[in-house]
Amino acid sequence: MAQTVTLSATAREKTGKGAARQARFEKRVPAVIYGHGRATQSLMVDALALEKALTGIEPESTLIDLTVDGKKARALIREIQRHPLRPDIIHVDFYEIKADEKVTLKVPVHLVGTADGVRNAGGVLDQVTREVEIEVLPEHIPDRVELDVSALKIGDSLHARDLSIPNAVILTGADLTIATVVPPRAEEVAAPTAEATTEVSEPELIRKVREGEEGEAGAEAAAPAAEEKEKKSPKAPEKP
Repeated sequence: MAQTVTLSATAREKTGKGAARQARFEKRVPAVIYGHGRATQSLMVDALALEKALTGIEPESTLIDLTVDGKKARALIREIQRHPLRPDIIHVDFYEIKADEKVTLKVPVHLVGTADGVRNAGGVLDQVTREVEIEVLPEHIPDRVELDVSALKIGDSLHARDLSIPNAVILTGADLTIATVVPPRAEEVAAPTAEATTEVSEPELIRKVREGEEGEAGAEAAAPAAEEKEKKSPKAPEKP
């Protein structure tokens, strides 16, 4: 069942950006409440009390017992606006509900169990959809929906039609994929390091011998060879 939190609010007479900035300066959060044909009413909520009430809950599926200047109303949170650079809440929309009227809202989907394809084949579980839309009476609002993925093998998927939500109508399309198991990702091949690369020796510079140099070059090349040959060859004995 959905959780219920209690909040107090006061009517806000002044509206506009200036009034909203003043409210935030005073550690209060501008808010509105609407629904059931009532005129939209501007409110202010204590910022610290609001943050505390929203800690550890799923805001969209949590019932709010809201007291506005002594009058009680039951509501759902339709929207929470936060500062673009800080986690501060800067505005909240409350939607009043009645016990005997069904409401449409989104509830989170939580996966339970370890998929067979992950446990035995090294696959990866991918949750594609994290919330589904339902229609339900306030007393039957679930705080979340659980989906068992234990039987999934690699390539298997579960869809919205596999969800079971008592006393609720699932409005999300039946074929919408909730979770799937994909094959293990191939490991990237490491690029060879500079030390591992084979050094390529520079080619020798070959210079064409010009005409006229050939004799000198040949003589210079032949001289060392002749001297070496002379050293190795035994000298003939001198004649008396």
